[in-house]
Amino acid sequence: MNTTDHASGSYPAYVVVDIEVLDPLRYEDYKKMAPPSLAIYGGRYIARGGTTETLEGDWSPTRLVILQFPTAERARAWLNSEEYRQARTLRHATARTRMVLTEGTG
Repeated sequence: MNTTDHASGSYPAYVVVDIEVLDPLRYEDYKKMAPPSLAIYGGRYIARGGTTETLEGDWSPTRLVILQFPTAERARAWLNSEEYRQARTLRHATARTRMVLTEGTG
């Protein structure tokens, strides 16, 4: 995957997550644990659990989260990082998740 943009040096990357929360009480702990790890890898929330509206098709996410990272490499590094490990384990225990990574345009 090419992450180089001739003008700026790299493309931003977006992680789009569709989360079905199964244990809302414990998931609240996850929501507190995840943000500090994002910051370490240059990530930030673009959308986090707001109201969604299906415009076409039958996709109806339960909880939609969109994250932005400086590059796809930084997004992958965050996902597999020691800093995120405990939060990720908790997310897996409290929710069903569908997650994709896509590159933006410089």
